[in-house]
Amino acid sequence: MDLFTENQPDFCSSVGLDCESCVKRCASTTATVCPELLPSGAYRVFFQLYSSPGCRPMAEAFVAAYQDAVMPTMPVMRPARVSAAVAA
Repeated sequence: MDLFTENQPDFCSSVGLDCESCVKRCASTTATVCPELLPSGAYRVFFQLYSSPGCRPMAEAFVAAYQDAVMPTMPVMRPARVSAAVAA
């Protein structure tokens, strides 16, 4: 396995991979292994993993997916309504 040639968008698309799913999966795995990275650290990890210039546009997506994996979106909590009997 030659990561230098295989870690490029052309190669990935030729084997049926798309950038978005690849980056999201990798970011999720990175969050599992290193859950306390700051965004700057997540960028560094991305550029170490994806050294091909063709991958660089996906850096923002990687960091966003990493942050989502570390802190999943919480459901919106709505305050309970005060009943008219309690308010009276």
